[in-house]
Amino acid sequence: MKLGFVSAILDEYTFEQVVGFASENGIACVEMACWPRGKSERRYAGVTHIDVETLDKRKADEINEYLAKKNVSISAIGYYPNPLDPNLEQRAVFIEHIKKCIQAAKLLGLSNMNTFIGKDPLSPISENMEQFKKVWPDVIKFAEDHGVKVGIENCPMYFKDEWPGGKNLAASPKIWREMFSLIDSDCFGLNYDPSHLVWQMMDYVKPIYEFKEKLFHFHIKDAKLYKEKYDDVGIFAAPLEYHAPKLPGLGDVDWGKVVSALTDVGYNGPMVIEVEDRAFENTFEDKLTAIRLSKQFMNQYVL
Repeated sequence: MKLGFVSAILDEYTFEQVVGFASENGIACVEMACWPRGKSERRYAGVTHIDVETLDKRKADEINEYLAKKNVSISAIGYYPNPLDPNLEQRAVFIEHIKKCIQAAKLLGLSNMNTFIGKDPLSPISENMEQFKKVWPDVIKFAEDHGVKVGIENCPMYFKDEWPGGKNLAASPKIWREMFSLIDSDCFGLNYDPSHLVWQMMDYVKPIYEFKEKLFHFHIKDAKLYKEKYDDVGIFAAPLEYHAPKLPGLGDVDWGKVVSALTDVGYNGPMVIEVEDRAFENTFEDKLTAIRLSKQFMNQYVL
């Protein structure tokens, strides 16, 4: 397994600075944020460390030469919009950029592109699944044609205002089973993040065994569930009212059990640190420290 980090937290850095920081700190890989250039729609979005809109073979060769020089690799192209947005024009924009990210991955010689399934939060799961069947077979066929694996992160995208159901359908093992039965493809799998199951009060180790063939990529992020807050607001409250994303080791994930399960199933892909801990975002130096601390903690299990 290769230890890395998600570049989105270093929004002030250029691509070269991100790779340089990884190299200087002995970090093997980076998931590169590849959003369209423009205004961010939410935190950790809108970061463009590789502009896939303008990427060509010459630029891809330059990127790969720089990576080789710094002894750092790209674990995946990362872009996380809402491809099932009820606004069909906006949905089309998101899907088109996902395809450009897939093309960029191929151009760079990469095997992974990570994203969300998307969801209309005001529609029931059954209706969202019907939209999934309309949208995603074409996207995965496009990925197959380019030899790129699409890893779906399992974040529900429900924090404060995404009532009542969040903006990402792929939030639970039951839904993953249905998705993978509808699209049976070696290019369709998971970018697994155990923290999103913690605050849903679900088993975050068991799915590693069941979905071992679908583990394409792995996010290292922790979550702390505040029971006293939960007891005060209950299950119908917005999730950030009773939990918080944390650095690995500062939340409720048992990382020894997680890595043990990954070794049991033979996972040998990237494990990348995703910093979303507000306690480490007061300054840019805090963000750099967060990555360094996370690496130091995870080096108990992954080098």
